[in-house]
Amino acid sequence: MRIPGKMASEVLRHSVKTPATCNYPHEKQEMPDKFRGKIIFKSENCIGCKICVRDCPSEAIEIVKVAEKVFDAVFHLDRCLYCGQCVESCPKGALETSVEYELAQIDKDKLRIVFHAKTGDKPTEEP
Repeated sequence: MRIPGKMASEVLRHSVKTPATCNYPHEKQEMPDKFRGKIIFKSENCIGCKICVRDCPSEAIEIVKVAEKVFDAVFHLDRCLYCGQCVESCPKGALETSVEYELAQIDKDKLRIVFHAKTGDKPTEEP
Protein backbone atom coordinates (compact mmCIF):
# COMPACT_ATOMS: atom_id res chain seq x y z
CA MET A 1 0.00 0.00 0.00
CA ARG A 2 1.28 3.46 -0.90
CA ILE A 3 1.85 6.16 1.65
CA PRO A 4 -0.15 9.27 0.70
CA GLY A 5 1.94 12.37 0.09
CA LYS A 6 5.27 10.59 -0.27
CA MET A 7 5.63 11.64 -3.90
CA ALA A 8 4.38 15.16 -3.16
CA SER A 9 7.12 15.69 -0.58
CA GLU A 10 9.71 14.50 -3.10
CA VAL A 11 8.39 16.92 -5.75
CA LEU A 12 8.43 19.84 -3.31
CA ARG A 13 11.96 19.02 -2.17
CA HIS A 14 13.28 19.02 -5.75
CA SER A 15 11.33 22.10 -6.84
CA VAL A 16 13.41 24.40 -4.61
CA LYS A 17 16.79 23.02 -5.74
CA THR A 18 18.79 24.59 -8.54
CA PRO A 19 18.73 22.67 -11.83
CA ALA A 20 21.48 20.13 -12.43
CA THR A 21 21.77 21.08 -16.09
CA CYS A 22 23.68 23.88 -17.80
CA ASN A 23 22.41 26.38 -20.36
CA TYR A 24 23.98 24.56 -23.33
CA PRO A 25 24.97 25.69 -26.02
CA HIS A 26 25.23 29.19 -24.53
CA GLU A 27 27.37 27.95 -21.64
CA LYS A 28 29.95 25.36 -22.59
CA GLN A 29 30.77 22.80 -19.96
CA GLU A 30 34.34 21.74 -19.26
CA MET A 31 34.88 18.06 -19.93
CA PRO A 32 36.20 15.82 -17.15
CA ASP A 33 39.65 14.23 -17.12
CA LYS A 34 40.02 11.21 -19.41
CA PHE A 35 37.07 12.32 -21.56
CA ARG A 36 37.29 10.58 -24.94
CA GLY A 37 36.38 12.98 -27.72
CA LYS A 38 37.58 13.40 -31.28
CA ILE A 39 40.69 11.39 -32.20
CA ILE A 40 43.90 13.33 -32.85
CA PHE A 41 46.38 11.75 -35.28
CA LYS A 42 50.11 12.50 -35.01
CA SER A 43 51.46 11.51 -38.41
CA GLU A 44 55.09 11.95 -37.36
CA ASN A 45 54.72 9.09 -34.84
CA CYS A 46 52.79 6.68 -37.07
CA ILE A 47 54.67 3.74 -38.59
CA GLY A 48 51.73 2.32 -40.55
CA CYS A 49 51.51 -0.93 -38.58
CA LYS A 50 47.66 -1.03 -38.82
CA ILE A 51 47.19 -2.24 -35.25
CA CYS A 52 44.64 0.54 -34.73
CA VAL A 53 42.72 -0.69 -37.79
CA ARG A 54 42.69 -4.25 -36.48
CA ASP A 55 41.62 -3.29 -32.95
CA CYS A 56 38.89 -0.77 -33.86
CA PRO A 57 35.54 -2.46 -33.04
CA SER A 58 33.55 -0.22 -35.40
CA GLU A 59 35.97 -0.28 -38.36
CA ALA A 60 36.27 3.52 -38.21
CA ILE A 61 39.96 3.63 -39.23
CA GLU A 62 41.53 2.83 -42.59
CA ILE A 63 45.19 2.93 -43.59
CA VAL A 64 45.48 3.34 -47.36
CA LYS A 65 48.87 2.91 -49.02
CA VAL A 66 49.55 5.72 -51.49
CA ALA A 67 53.17 4.97 -52.41
CA GLU A 68 56.23 3.34 -50.89
CA LYS A 69 56.41 4.57 -47.27
CA VAL A 70 53.54 7.02 -47.92
CA PHE A 71 49.99 6.35 -46.76
CA ASP A 72 46.74 8.03 -45.77
CA ALA A 73 45.05 7.44 -42.43
CA VAL A 74 41.29 7.80 -42.87
CA PHE A 75 39.07 8.31 -39.81
CA HIS A 76 35.30 7.87 -40.12
CA LEU A 77 33.96 9.84 -37.16
CA ASP A 78 30.40 8.77 -37.98
CA ARG A 79 31.36 5.16 -37.23
CA CYS A 80 33.59 5.83 -34.22
CA LEU A 81 32.37 4.66 -30.80
CA TYR A 82 34.97 6.85 -29.02
CA CYS A 83 36.01 3.84 -26.97
CA GLY A 84 39.72 4.71 -27.13
CA GLN A 85 40.82 1.21 -28.14
CA CYS A 86 42.89 2.59 -31.04
CA VAL A 87 44.70 4.97 -28.67
CA GLU A 88 45.48 2.15 -26.23
CA SER A 89 46.71 -0.24 -28.91
CA CYS A 90 48.99 2.18 -30.82
CA PRO A 91 52.60 1.19 -29.99
CA LYS A 92 54.05 4.58 -31.00
CA GLY A 93 51.48 6.93 -29.45
CA ALA A 94 50.32 8.29 -32.80
CA LEU A 95 46.71 8.57 -31.62
CA GLU A 96 45.23 10.64 -28.80
CA THR A 97 41.76 11.63 -27.72
CA SER A 98 40.76 15.27 -27.42
CA VAL A 99 38.03 16.99 -25.44
CA GLU A 100 36.27 18.10 -28.63
CA TYR A 101 32.70 16.79 -28.52
CA GLU A 102 30.74 19.06 -30.86
CA LEU A 103 31.08 16.93 -33.99
CA ALA A 104 27.60 17.06 -35.50
CA GLN A 105 27.54 17.75 -39.25
CA ILE A 106 24.83 18.05 -41.86
CA ASP A 107 27.05 16.49 -44.54
CA LYS A 108 28.25 12.99 -43.66
CA ASP A 109 31.39 13.45 -45.78
CA LYS A 110 32.64 16.07 -43.31
CA LEU A 111 32.88 13.30 -40.71
CA ARG A 112 35.52 11.57 -42.84
CA ILE A 113 38.98 12.94 -42.01
CA VAL A 114 42.05 12.06 -44.09
CA PHE A 115 45.56 12.50 -42.71
CA HIS A 116 48.60 12.13 -44.96
CA ALA A 117 51.52 10.34 -43.36
CA LYS A 118 54.98 9.28 -44.41
CA THR A 119 57.02 6.63 -42.67
CA GLY A 120 60.73 7.16 -42.73
CA ASP A 121 63.81 5.31 -41.65
CA LYS A 122 64.30 6.96 -38.29
CA PRO A 123 67.62 6.37 -36.56
CA THR A 124 67.42 4.08 -33.57
CA GLU A 125 68.47 5.42 -30.20
CA GLU A 126 71.61 4.02 -28.69
CA PRO A 127 71.45 2.76 -25.08
